[in-house]
Amino acid sequence: MLEELLTAAAATGSAGAVYLSAAARVVKQYERGVVFRLGRLHGEVRRPGFTLIVPAVDRMRKVNMQIVTMPVPAQEGITRDNVTVRVDAVVYFKVVDAAAAVVNVEDYRFAVSQMAQTSLRSIIGKSELDDLLSDREKLNQGLELMIDSPAVGWGVQIDRVEIKDVSLPDTMKRSMARQAEADRERRARVINADAELQASRKLAEAAQQMADTPSALQLRLLQTVVAVAAEKNSTLVLPFPVELLRFLERAQQQIPPGTTRDTREQPTGT
Repeated sequence: MLEELLTAAAATGSAGAVYLSAAARVVKQYERGVVFRLGRLHGEVRRPGFTLIVPAVDRMRKVNMQIVTMPVPAQEGITRDNVTVRVDAVVYFKVVDAAAAVVNVEDYRFAVSQMAQTSLRSIIGKSELDDLLSDREKLNQGLELMIDSPAVGWGVQIDRVEIKDVSLPDTMKRSMARQAEADRERRARVINADAELQASRKLAEAAQQMADTPSALQLRLLQTVVAVAAEKNSTLVLPFPVELLRFLERAQQQIPPGTTRDTREQPTGT
């Protein structure tokens, strides 16, 4: 009798151990467990930790809740200003509703990937080349909104979408390089012209000042002689300005006619 009881207890224990091993499940911290009983969604989503299911009746599917980094393959399209480009991007998303991600869509990763590729091609066709090159932040927001709208029903939340690179044809690169070079040359010419204008204004002011004060021209001439003589030249060619001759002529006209140097220097007393 005792042996039969021990045998039954051992069999029961073995059966319990087998049942427990078949029913026991461990859900990790970054996962959620979705249980299907006879093909139907059963109960709430299982939280992280140890949990039990009914063997051969329940089936639990674990869903990763971590942020997924998904590269979007390069898409080739024509922009609104008729330029052929290749654009690739990256999508950051995570599952926020494990039950919806399992029930509402067959493969949420594949669905998000296809939606991202389609949205990227749509963004390329709606944008101009300058927007793709300089205003990416706005395009990223528009692309994120286009992907996130259908993904809400899949239990997926799009965290961020970034355009990684924009590839241009070689002919377009050369055209842009020539355009940038021409723009830099135009700015250089404008700066030179502005400098010439300012210099001409200063020279006009200096000429007016010298015309009002002829002695200033003579002083400037002497400064030029000093500057040239400092270079130790054996030959010095010095232009003689007409204004200086006119100054000397006016000075000569101020002397009374018939007056000589000796008479001017003779004392007036007897």
